Amino acid sequence: MAPKLDVDPNSGQRAQFGMRRALRLGLLVLAACSGGIKTPETIPVAPGVLPAIPAAIAPPVVDTSAKPAAGGGEAGPALVAADWPLTQRVKSVAGEHAMVVTSHPLASDVGVDILRRGGNAVDAAVAVAFALSVVHPVAGNIGGGGFMVIRTRDDTVRTLDFREAAPSGATRSMYVDSAGNVLASSLTGPLSVGVPGTVAGLFEAHRRFGRLPWKALVAPAVLLARDGHVLDGVRSRQIGREAERLARFPASRAQFLVNGEVPPAGTRFVQSDLARTLQLIADSGSQVFYRGSIAELIVQEMAGGGGLITRDDLARYRVKWRDPIAIGYRGYTIYTMPPPSGGGVTLAEIVNVMEGYAPLPPFGSARLMHLQTEAMRRAYADRNAYLGDPDFVEMPLSRLLSKSYAARLRADIDPQRATPSPPAGGGHSEGTETTHFSIVDAGGSAVSCTTTLNNDFGSAVTVTGAGFLLNDEMDDFMTAPGKPNLFGLVQGEANAIAPGKRMLSGMTPAIVLDPAGRLFLVLGSPGGSRITTAVYQVVSNVIDQDMPLPTAVAAPRLHHQAVPDTLHLELEGFVQASIDSLEAMGHKVTAWNYKTEVNAIGRAAVGWIGVADPRRGGGAAGY
Repeated sequence: MAPKLDVDPNSGQRAQFGMRRALRLGLLVLAACSGGIKTPETIPVAPGVLPAIPAAIAPPVVDTSAKPAAGGGEAGPALVAADWPLTQRVKSVAGEHAMVVTSHPLASDVGVDILRRGGNAVDAAVAVAFALSVVHPVAGNIGGGGFMVIRTRDDTVRTLDFREAAPSGATRSMYVDSAGNVLASSLTGPLSVGVPGTVAGLFEAHRRFGRLPWKALVAPAVLLARDGHVLDGVRSRQIGREAERLARFPASRAQFLVNGEVPPAGTRFVQSDLARTLQLIADSGSQVFYRGSIAELIVQEMAGGGGLITRDDLARYRVKWRDPIAIGYRGYTIYTMPPPSGGGVTLAEIVNVMEGYAPLPPFGSARLMHLQTEAMRRAYADRNAYLGDPDFVEMPLSRLLSKSYAARLRADIDPQRATPSPPAGGGHSEGTETTHFSIVDAGGSAVSCTTTLNNDFGSAVTVTGAGFLLNDEMDDFMTAPGKPNLFGLVQGEANAIAPGKRMLSGMTPAIVLDPAGRLFLVLGSPGGSRITTAVYQVVSNVIDQDMPLPTAVAAPRLHHQAVPDTLHLELEGFVQASIDSLEAMGHKVTAWNYKTEVNAIGRAAVGWIGVADPRRGGGAAGY
């Protein structure tokens, strides 16, 4: 048996999982539907190889002797502020066989229940994603899109792109007024909505790799919506922050507010319209969403509010299986998403630059933070200039992903001084943008999946009669030349709006193998443009700083994205001496509150360790 760890009862994580009434009912449905189990298909893609750019990403030949587990070891001489609160708040959950870590404890329970019933990691991912659409509406969605990285037990790795797409009526300058200013309609209301991809993505993942019946995987979410769940403080506060936006739209006001007021923690949150929608999806699959009665409700919502999505847009939407990016880093291999996610290429550039420094300076030292900042600055400059939807633009991926290019970038870094970024506008919102979950099943298969609505609660538009929120992903395009988007990114022509095009994303779901080729880490994060740097830092904390996974997740984070030319540090996380040294080097330093939420699983001496980021209200569950 796995060791029992101390668990903070307020962290949303638990070592024992008594099923609630709704989940017990869900398992009865699951058992009733379990007669039609099918063998998952395999897809012959060699791990670590992208056909177009093999030389750029092939991991180096390394010593494959045993390496320490992610759940063990001792932290290095880190420089962290003495009163950094997350050091005490972070907790881990141990599981000998399987692990699920998500943005809400109830969704994690759903995932583990599916695994206990014989489902695989993809089955659990489908059930978790639908559950999050009920219990984590700020970002969990069926009205948005996302990306999934899947590693099966036979070492096959595939990546699934179910990113939203621009409607056929979209135009390049649809969010720009006569003076060249960006209009608010790119962020709130029906005009901001891209064609959703989540339902199609989950259905396709299940078709290729699922083991349990589709209907059984959606059933727990149906019950959570129909019977309700107790709203916690995190979700109540999230609704409160966006109450004004939600109140602008009648269906959203009815769904999320009680007599016009924010429901307090402890409220039983029932979503009857969403329950009916989920039941339709359970009964009929994705067809009902893209060609049936749900599609009709979406089109009616668009027509009534000035949105662009048509029946034809929904009927023509397709998910795309893409070849993964594989990054060799100090003998480890990181699998992640290719474009239209910009996260994978950006992560590759950062780690390739940092790989040239060995050993790295201690965590929290000005020397390390300076080098990381300069690597981030260069990676984001390339992201903004070159990346977009590969079906629309040519990108120099072979060059951007190569070790030789990283060496040239590294040679340009002054170890003593900051490199000024080009002047441009930019800023940051408080939006969470996404939700991420990580899953490892008893057979060793893994899923890292990030889904998105973009802004908190997306466009703030709930589909009347259907009960789900729609995204505002159109703001992830370059809405106006030289102007920042929601997350302060000033992007290039490669990410300009075009009908049917998929907007560039920062999502960076990742799976890490150790030098012996064994599953080592599964992780990802919400947080818009901050996602990639958060994922990088946790990976580096474990590999470079020998931190146990809970320490690596809880450690304070920094972020730089080229424009604006600002180094953001988590408030009260780093020692003042390091901050003073960074400013003396020429960095413009500012503090901000928590922006990311890395939900991670790591290999342990016995089984797996799950860590839900203490920055938000997630949960880890295992057995």
